[in-house]
Amino acid sequence: MSITEREQCYFPKARISSLKEHSHVHQHNKNAVRQVKSIGNLAGLTDMGLHMVRIEPGRETTEFHFHGQDEEFVYIIAGQGVALLGDETIFVEPGDVMLFPKNRPAHSMRNEGPDDLVYLMGGTRAEVDVCTYPRLQLRQYRINGEREYTDIASLKKVER
Repeated sequence: MSITEREQCYFPKARISSLKEHSHVHQHNKNAVRQVKSIGNLAGLTDMGLHMVRIEPGRETTEFHFHGQDEEFVYIIAGQGVALLGDETIFVEPGDVMLFPKNRPAHSMRNEGPDDLVYLMGGTRAEVDVCTYPRLQLRQYRINGEREYTDIASLKKVER
C-alpha cells in the first residue's frame, strides 16, 4: 500500500497521541530526561527536527547550552517551567514561545511544578554544529551525526 501525500504531511491529534515516546537522557546532565515523540521523523524531515517533549516534575530539559550553527524554538503547551536564558531566569507557561538564533543565548529549562511540562521543540539540523556548554566549560562538535567534545580550556587558537 502506498502512502498518500496527505499521510506524509498531515498528522491529526490522534496520530500524534498514538506515537510511542522514547526517553532521552542528556549526555552531560543526568537529571535532564526528556520523554520525546519525534514528529518530524514521520514526514521524513532531514533539515529540521520537530519533537513533542514531556518533562516530568523535578527534571531538566537539557544542559545549559547554545548552538553555533543550529537554530531552535520551544512552544510551551502544558505545565509550567523555569527557563534559564543567558543570565536571566524566566517563568514559562502554556502559549509562551522561545526562539534561539545561532550562538545565543545559552538556555535550558526545568520543571519545578507538580505537573508534566509539555512543549513542542524544533530546530535546524546543520551537518556540522558546535554546541557550547558554558557552565561545564565544554564544547561539543557534531559532524554528520557523530559527536565529540572537549574541555574549552584545551582548545588552541590557530595562528595565521
